[in-house]
Amino acid sequence: MSNRFNSIQSEFQVSYRYEVFFTKHLFALGNSVISNFFDFQEQEGTKKKVLVVVDNGILEHQNHLLDSIHSYFETNVTSVQLVKNILTIPGGENAKNQNEFWELVSSAISEYGIDRHSYVMAIGGGAFLDMVGFATAVSHRGIRLIRIPTTVLSQNDSGVGVKNSINYLGKKNFLGTFAPPIAVFNDSSFLVSLDERDWRSGIAEAVKVSLIKEETFFRWIESNVQSLVNRDIGVMEQLVFDCARLHIEHIRSGDPFEFGSSRPLDFGHWFAHKLEYLSNFSIRHGEAVAVGIALDSIYSFLSGDLEEKEYLRILRLLLGLGFTLNFPILLEKGKENLEIALEEFREHLGGKLTLLMLDGIGKPKEVYSMDQSILMSAFDIMVNFQ
Repeated sequence: MSNRFNSIQSEFQVSYRYEVFFTKHLFALGNSVISNFFDFQEQEGTKKKVLVVVDNGILEHQNHLLDSIHSYFETNVTSVQLVKNILTIPGGENAKNQNEFWELVSSAISEYGIDRHSYVMAIGGGAFLDMVGFATAVSHRGIRLIRIPTTVLSQNDSGVGVKNSINYLGKKNFLGTFAPPIAVFNDSSFLVSLDERDWRSGIAEAVKVSLIKEETFFRWIESNVQSLVNRDIGVMEQLVFDCARLHIEHIRSGDPFEFGSSRPLDFGHWFAHKLEYLSNFSIRHGEAVAVGIALDSIYSFLSGDLEEKEYLRILRLLLGLGFTLNFPILLEKGKENLEIALEEFREHLGGKLTLLMLDGIGKPKEVYSMDQSILMSAFDIMVNFQ
């Protein structure tokens, strides 16, 4: 039999482009950032629709937000049509835990006739954006998504990336997509109303990216600890910008859809994900990441890769920022779950364990296994560190 019909090979590339805008008071009538964006996108043709989905927790602090959105579109935007009813859904990790929430978004997409060339505008924290992004990516095989992150964590990390996900079968981010947004708008005025824990939580991702990407950024965070603790919005704006810059540079130059096993931006995350579940998500993602950073930094030191003075700088920075390294749930269940967390992360990576440790501040190093005795010692040092 001839082999001429045995296979057809196909290879193609798809180019993605999106911009992250930095502004204040996004929906003030004098702010033209969004209206200019839509004018550029929709220069001709049928007027497209915009469905806005809002994390309802924001409305507790900005109770005029919905009115501001309506007024802004009525006054400033002529190139697209705002769907009259703005969908409000609870945010936080619970938004990713219950199927009813992403199904609500998909139902609204169907009800209001949001097609592939229309827009979903999601306004909220990182978990909320993950959920809305997932619903948007699987509806009509992908609708144009605009993200407006409202927390430090989402503005400097998750909200500017290409991933969307929900939690399923008791596993964090088990269902998800790689679907880049069409644009991200970071409005620093949303950060002012954050509580202390949410303000602090996002700083952990900045510490993470500085440790694996840029020592000068780490030193900058060290020198601005007090300003960050005192909620200096100008300093926070700089931190968000630099962290987002490093995050996007990595996505652009690395493996954005994670075809390989290497996941540099997950430094400190393999145990953080487990800690969130152990605490029933009472521990914020950034708080858990701070613990994961501390654990992996100590492990790097005990393995002979990181100098003692460097791991001490890292832990002192985390404590100086107000993070906790000895939550009661850590003392109760943390140690017995270390190996379980490693195995779950190995499965998440596709079977091959590839972790990032530190060979110095700003100098990452890939490892493919962890010594259990060293890991247990690192855990003990962490929870007893003062």
